[in-house]
Order: sequence, then structure tokens, then C-alpha cells
Amino acid sequence: MNSNEAVSALVKAFDHAGIPYMIVGSFSSNAYGVVRSTQDADFVVACPFIDVARVVKELGPPWHFDPQISFESVTGTKRCLLELEDDPFHIEVFRLSDDPHDQLRFERRHEIVLPNLQTPAIVPTPEDVIVTKLRWVEQAARSKDRDDVRDIITVQQELLDWNYIDHWCDQHGTRKILDDIRNGIPSFNP
Repeated sequence: MNSNEAVSALVKAFDHAGIPYMIVGSFSSNAYGVVRSTQDADFVVACPFIDVARVVKELGPPWHFDPQISFESVTGTKRCLLELEDDPFHIEVFRLSDDPHDQLRFERRHEIVLPNLQTPAIVPTPEDVIVTKLRWVEQAARSKDRDDVRDIITVQQELLDWNYIDHWCDQHGTRKILDDIRNGIPSFNP
């Protein structure tokens, strides 16, 4: 089972179990920007982790649910890890937090067909991917998140709701990072 098949299988399992979810991280930025490879996938769910464990148990081998729950500091939520036996690819599942932007991006999510998947999946809007990735840039200084933001802006700039993005960047204190990225895009036309 390759990474795309794993993500597709989990999407179908969540849909079948009625678990509200969205795919975030690199899979969602790949949908709106430039496709890049990744060694993991990230989901946000609005359910207890016991429901995720049940779904993984029903999927059976090669799936494994790690019962060790950890804390994610950017939105202040919990996460669990799903692994595939004998494969470095893993899936992080985050609980939907009480963070106002996390709540709103979950409400705004929609279904699209992701690159390389053969099934529709639920993802955040491109604006919400940008806002979230900028929070990660500020908190963890990850260059890949900065690159993802630049790529999404380059590809989607004329379609984006800039008032929405600017509002949340002002709220999160990431507006300077956003402006630096926009100013570095030669074709950017506000």
C-alpha cells in the first residue's frame, strides 16, 4: 500500500464511519499549489480518538493505531499517530481544537478530488491552508510551510479572499510573514 492508497483508504473509512474530518498539511497544500512529496499525511477530526482507533482496527493490517496521545502546540489540540507496518509513511490525526480559526476552517471545509487520489476528500479552503501554514512558519520556522504558502499564492492569487486571509494573519500576528512572501512573488498582483 503506497501513501496515496493509505490516505484514500482512510478517507473512505472515515466517510463510512460518519467521522467528520478534513485533510490538512501537505496533502491540502498540494491541492492548491505545487505538488511536493511527503512522508506523512495530516487529518483533523471532530470525534474522540476512540472512534479513530475503532476505524483503524476495522481497516486491519497493515494499519496500526499508536495509543500514545501527544499535544500540538500551535492550536493547542491533541494528536494521535497512525502507522503502516514496515513503511515510514505515517498519518497524524489531530482533534479539532477550540481555537477560533480551527473551528472556522472546519466549518468552511469542502470536498474536492486531491492530486494523486482516486476519491473525493474533504479539505480546508486555500485561504485556510495559507492562514494555518503561516502559523506553522511563525511557530516552527519550517521553510517547507513558507514554500507551500508562496506556491498557493502564486497559483491561486486571483481566486483568494485576501480580506479573510489578512484578517486572520492580523489576528495571529503573521501578517509580516505573509507580506514578505507576497512581496517575494514577482507575479503577485494584489
